Amino acid sequence: MIERELDVRTSEGEMKTFLYHPEHGGAHPVVLYLMDAPSIRPALRQMASRLATAGYYVMLPYLYYRGGPFREFGQSDEDMHARKELMDTVTPANIVGDAHALLRIADEDPAARSGSIGAVGFCMSGGLVVSLARAMPERVAAAASIHGAWLVREGADSPHRDLETVKAELYFGWCADDPTAPESDLQVMRGALDTAEVRYTVDWIDWALHGYAPPGGPRHDWRASELHWERVHSLLRRNVG
Repeated sequence: MIERELDVRTSEGEMKTFLYHPEHGGAHPVVLYLMDAPSIRPALRQMASRLATAGYYVMLPYLYYRGGPFREFGQSDEDMHARKELMDTVTPANIVGDAHALLRIADEDPAARSGSIGAVGFCMSGGLVVSLARAMPERVAAAASIHGAWLVREGADSPHRDLETVKAELYFGWCADDPTAPESDLQVMRGALDTAEVRYTVDWIDWALHGYAPPGGPRHDWRASELHWERVHSLLRRNVG
């Protein structure tokens, strides 16, 4: 397994990015692996590496780079406050520029396969992968939103709007008890997806809480997390793998 770090130049700065891909058997399909609100930490890097072992070129970017250099966050009040402010620097609009910058790197790497890509997002990035599928239909063939937050909100850039351009197959792991994504939002999202004739699957997870996927966290749920792995692998295999 190859693991390395690089600083990706975007129009707004340098974005620390962690790369994972097998040492042999390339070129490998690209998957953009987008961090949740707690940011990049050992658990998320472990997950990116696990996905890469299945034969993918996984790119895990530090999306808070607009607010300063890479850092890991703890659970102190100070860190929680800083993280909340940084979340506002990541939007459905600027994630598209970040994705283009990442793909420029991948397109020049012989270990990465050109063409269709996948995108997986957690928490705040669940909506971002939908936005990428909407904005980049020529590249994004599969997108998975795992306990995605704020998928339906005010504003023209809400992930549930203007889905007619989406060509990707989408997957949603939706928690029943999630204040960031209530059941009423799921009904709105379903209606938008059906109207746009998007291929999608939803797992209604009524036994686990928001944050169930990353290991080691207080809300990690093994059963729900392994379900997300099964769904992500099958989604990518059908569409990019």
